[in-house]
Formats: sequence, C-alpha cells, structure tokens
Amino acid sequence: MAQEYKLKGLAALDLTNGEKREVEVEGIENGKVLLARVGGTTHAMSSNCTHYGAPLKLGVLNPEGRLTCAWHGACFNVGTGDVEDAPALDPLAKFEVYEKSGAVYIKGEEATIKASRRNPNVKCAAQGQEKVVVVGGGSGAMGAVQALREQGFKGNITIISKEPNLPIDRTKLSKALIADKSKVEWRSQEWFDSASISTVSDEVKSIDFKSQTVSTKSDKSHTYTKLILASGGTPKMLPLPGFKELSNIFLLRTIPDVQAILGAVGEKKGKNVVIIGSSFIGMEVANALSSNNTVTVVGMEEAPLEKVMGSEVGKIFQKLIAKNGVKFRMGASVDSAKASSDDESKVGSVALKDGTNLPADLVVLGVGVTPATEYLQENGAIQLEKDGSIRTNESFEVEGHSGVYAIGDIATYPYHGPGGNGSLTRIEHWNVAQNAGRSAAASIANPTAAPKRFIPVFWSAMGSQLRYCGNTPHGWDDLVLQGQPDEAKFAAFYGKGDTVVAVASMQMDPVMSKSAELMRRGKMPTLDELRKGKSVLDVGLPSEVKI
Repeated sequence: MAQEYKLKGLAALDLTNGEKREVEVEGIENGKVLLARVGGTTHAMSSNCTHYGAPLKLGVLNPEGRLTCAWHGACFNVGTGDVEDAPALDPLAKFEVYEKSGAVYIKGEEATIKASRRNPNVKCAAQGQEKVVVVGGGSGAMGAVQALREQGFKGNITIISKEPNLPIDRTKLSKALIADKSKVEWRSQEWFDSASISTVSDEVKSIDFKSQTVSTKSDKSHTYTKLILASGGTPKMLPLPGFKELSNIFLLRTIPDVQAILGAVGEKKGKNVVIIGSSFIGMEVANALSSNNTVTVVGMEEAPLEKVMGSEVGKIFQKLIAKNGVKFRMGASVDSAKASSDDESKVGSVALKDGTNLPADLVVLGVGVTPATEYLQENGAIQLEKDGSIRTNESFEVEGHSGVYAIGDIATYPYHGPGGNGSLTRIEHWNVAQNAGRSAAASIANPTAAPKRFIPVFWSAMGSQLRYCGNTPHGWDDLVLQGQPDEAKFAAFYGKGDTVVAVASMQMDPVMSKSAELMRRGKMPTLDELRKGKSVLDVGLPSEVKI
C-alpha cells in the first residue's frame, strides 16, 4: 500500500524546466527517486535505469520529457515512466510528489521505490482469431512480444526459437561469458505464461506465405495472421584447412557455445587461447578470457576495428586490452588450424601465412555473422538481398508481404539518421533489433501508426565501456577526437564531409546520449565546429524531431 515519504533536504519543488535532481527518501535505506521538471510540471520517478542500473541523473532530458540513459541509450517518458527506446524492458515507477509544511513528499510503496522500476502491464488471456508467430528468440523477438501486450494486442502470440532457452540478454555472452541461463534470460517462464505468450523450442524449416503457415523441423505447423521474422545471425566459420575438422574451435552465439568455451578453458585455466578476428565479439571475448590465460588476438587490420572505428581509436582499444595481458598479431592472415600432437582430434596451433605457429588449446572465431535466413533461401515467394537479408520498409514490413515483418540482423531497412537519407542498411546491433521489434509490434497493434525512427545505439566492453550512436551506411572520411585519448577518455566524431554520422565515446558520459538526441533533431554540430572545440554538452535541444 502506498505511503507518504519525505524527501531529504528539500523545502520546495524549486527545479527549473529541464532540470533533474536525485534525492534521498527518508525512512527507506538506500531509497532514492529522481525529480525532473518538464513544461512547468515536476515529476518523481525511479532514480536508476531499468536496464543495467545507471543513475538517470546522468542522463539527457529533452524538452518533450524524454529521458535518455547515459550508458546504453534506453529512453523513458518522464510523464508516464514508459519505455520509449531500447534496451530497457521495464518502465520506471512514477510517484505522486507534492509540497507540505515546508517540505516535499512522495507517495509510493517501499518495495517499488527500492526496486527502482515497475512491472510492465502484460497480463493477458489471449482471445480472438489473430495469431502472431515470431521466428527467433533474441532481442527483436523480446521487444516485439512485450510491446504487443503493452499496446493492447489480445490475440495469440507464439515464439519459435531453436535455442534451448527463453529469450536472453545476448550481450552478456561475449562481454562476460555467462553460461547460466537464469542470469541472462530476460523473463521467466511464468512471465510468458501470464502474458499468454507461447514459447516453442524448435527450428523453422520453411514458411508458406500463401497459406500463412510456419513449418518446423519437428514436423509441426503453426498458422499465423501476422508474422515477425527475427531469426538473427549465424556466426561465420573460416573456410580454411582444419577449422571444420578439429575440435576446440568455437563460434559464439548461444549459451551452449559459452558453456563449451568455458569447458575447454577449465577451472584451472592457464590455456593458450587464440581469438581470430579483432571484431567487437573477438575483442570482448579476449578481454573476458584474459585472466590466467594466454590470449592472442589475430586480426587482418593494422588496428582492431580499424574499418569501423579508425586506426587511431582502434589502437586505444588495443592498448586497453593489452594491459590485461592480451597479445595481438595485427596485419596477419590465417593459413590453417593444426592438430595437437597430444590429440589429433583437437586443435593444437593456428598457422599464419607468414609461417608463425600460435599455440592454441582452443580457438574462438569472431569473424562476423550472416543473416540467419537459410529457411527462406529456396522460397520463391520472397527475394533475399545479396547478403541473405530481407528488405523492409520503415515499419520493418517485408516488401510485397503485408503483415510480415523482418527485424534485427536479418533486416535491411531505410536509414534516416545523419547521412542516411533513406539508404538501405543492415545493422547488427542489439538496440536496433529491440527497437525494430517494438516498431513491428506498434504496426500490428495499431495499423495506422506512423513509423517511429530511431538513432542506432551500441555499446561494448573492451577494458573500458564504449558507447556508440549513429551509423555509417556510406562510410566516413574524417574523424575528430576530443578529450584525452591517451587515457582512453575520449569522444570520437565520425564525419562524412562535414556531417557527423556517428559518435563513439569512453569515460565521457553523457556525450553519446546527448549526440543521439541532437541527431534526432538535426542539430548535431558540424565536424568543423567540433574540431574548433565545440562541445555537444553545450548545445541546447530544440523541441522539433527531424528524423
């Protein structure tokens, strides 16, 4: 039951418009709320982001009352507490706030204040003839099914996933190598049951778009009235001698993959680990395995992530991870995997084309993914793009297939962020998949809803936390660095001409979140302005959204 609690150190609601303030709640140990004033009204809400717990006092509050977390870009409506953008799933709790007798009070339940969140309203008893089938169980699927229930969809919902678990926070697999499904599953089975969402562990083998039927490898059929394709990506295997034949060579996508990698490392560790690919996945896994193992990263570029981030920034990442003992062989090409002299069925070394042999008790490949659309490759009713992805419109509806949506790693969609101009692009980011799922759900629940565009956000763990927003569908040709790059404290602004198309930062919060909001409004400073020392944190946020 809601009770009255006094806010510590406040005599009046004296915030100015656009101001945020975290305050302690008297009588509740570690109890805090965030106050935010928008349009002349002061709101009281949960103090921490419901994604990974970032203090929302560090976030960015825009004129219409949208609060963006400084860490990973989750967005909330301060008026309702509702989630507006991924990656948060739970909304913020809201509290009545008022002045009384020279003090400020809120009304709320102690447990809710401590939890710093509220449960989304998804309870439902499915009814009617509408049936949504979701192929895949990742970020996009989770975003879609929850949003469907939140937005009032009462029909049947079924998730079909080939993974042996409920939808998970996949980012924790490569960043922390967590193998316990209970620590990475977003929701419990009870949650899905209460929302009348069926979860099926099976693999889709084909889809008949005419009869609106999904067939699986266990010879089951699932009919639908709306279909969401969210099958994600398939990690690439190296087509080189030894890599398919030898064991202890691993891809990383699922919980069983993590379990296999940790099994090969063993409790005593002390293993020679070779990571092939200086990608985000490769760098994260190298960092996660660096303790008590000898880890070597092999990359074809001169610096890790050079193509995406540039050599100067890539070398910052390399330096950070090298401090943890990781070795690098950059500008190197792999020739083959060689068998162990102790066990010819297992890998023993990785041969490079320059003649070097790297000892390897295990190998992890981080050389990219392809769209997981093999179940559609022989389907004459749908035309895949050259990379195997599916072209969609701005609502992520598949071209030529009304009521069929494609989201996440498999979707090629029109991008309207800076420098995009509607260019077709495919983005393999966790936030993008979840936001696309929310968009598809909005179209299903309300067919007249306008497409909701968003700025892509990405993060990584490479010795320090990297934040990234924007996209480079046409590449970038110039870079401005602010901060202290030598100390891995920087903001990197990537430009196409004088237009900033992407921003990366470390230890410079909330530069990334502020940049994403400026991009939405078409008010991002030019590259030349940034080169002359302008700070995005000093730029005001206009009300009008341009994308």
